[in-house]
Amino acid sequence: MKLSISTLKNIARAEGFSFLAFAVTMPLKYGLDILWPNKIIGWIHGLLFLIYWVCMLYSWPQYRWPFGRIFIILLASVIPLAPFWVERKLLRDPD
Repeated sequence: MKLSISTLKNIARAEGFSFLAFAVTMPLKYGLDILWPNKIIGWIHGLLFLIYWVCMLYSWPQYRWPFGRIFIILLASVIPLAPFWVERKLLRDPD
């Protein structure tokens, strides 16, 4: 099964938005002692994080990305706002 670039971009966007949502719920958890939003968003973010990694690694040989590119794509999953940058700059249609 081949994953299209548009699918990978959508996965990167979803991971980026879940990262932002998780950042919003952290102050609720630790500052206001409201636990349930963080628990729900945390599960969603964790699932999207795993989907992001699996899909990017699965697509690596398909698109023949150099090691440096896949390293940056995977590193972006742990840096806030970086998945949006990956979606716009690194996930281009193959030449």
